[in-house]
Amino acid sequence: MIPIIGIVVLFVMVFGGYIIAGGKMAPILKSLPYEMMMIGGAGAAAFLISNSMPTIKATGGAMGKIFSGSKWKKQDFLDVLVLLFMLTKTMKTKGIIALESHIEKPEESSIFSQFPRIVDDHFAIDMICDTLRMMTMNMDDPHQIESHIEKQIEKHHHEALGPSHALQSLADAFPALGIVAAVLGVIKTMAAIDQPPPVLGAMIGGALVGTFLGVFLSYGLAGPFSAKAAVVVDEEGTMYHIIKDVLVSYLHGNAVQVAVEMGRGAIPSHMQPTFAEVENATNEAKL
Repeated sequence: MIPIIGIVVLFVMVFGGYIIAGGKMAPILKSLPYEMMMIGGAGAAAFLISNSMPTIKATGGAMGKIFSGSKWKKQDFLDVLVLLFMLTKTMKTKGIIALESHIEKPEESSIFSQFPRIVDDHFAIDMICDTLRMMTMNMDDPHQIESHIEKQIEKHHHEALGPSHALQSLADAFPALGIVAAVLGVIKTMAAIDQPPPVLGAMIGGALVGTFLGVFLSYGLAGPFSAKAAVVVDEEGTMYHIIKDVLVSYLHGNAVQVAVEMGRGAIPSHMQPTFAEVENATNEAKL
């Protein structure tokens, strides 16, 4: 909702100020289709040339998140704490054998099935199951486990930022592409130098629309889209760090409740459940 409001404000302020200052929209609207074809088309071509297919596909999904924001809500953070509590509690009280059936087939697990939104995130589930699986194989060095999880999170974060980097590259290219369109307009104008001044003025104005459009698309839309996509990636990445904090804390020998509290402390303030909320939720959890 907020990005949509921002876009509306952008257009109202820029074009409203231009009109109030006495500017005419007719020259812009007349040149806009052709300039947009050159600048937008060249930008789309550059985007396709410079990015891999996974990044191109991911950018489509990232555009949706720019407007919808992070997929994680407050309840999701509470749910992941309860999920980790149930898994580590099972491991502690019932042993490794009881845990194996859950981590080998999480889609069939009676524990995982209680948290469908968490299960839908394949990276989160793989990280939880792989880490617990390593614990069952007696890999219990918390520092080694923490280093391994950090590398996985770093790799995932780097890949998730691909659309943001792609959009920023596009934003960087738009001003230059606008100049290309403007130069073509000047070439067209020079070829009609024998025309009267009113005609030449209109042609020069149309050429300058290219420069305006390139800068406008860059700093008004593509650049902010890139920044927002990066913000969403960072917000969603918080979930994975919370999972790491809980599992590593448990490996350090802390009680299950203490490990969960370590994870709760890492949740962003506006999403953070209270101590009492976590306590009530874990007490109600059915292993």
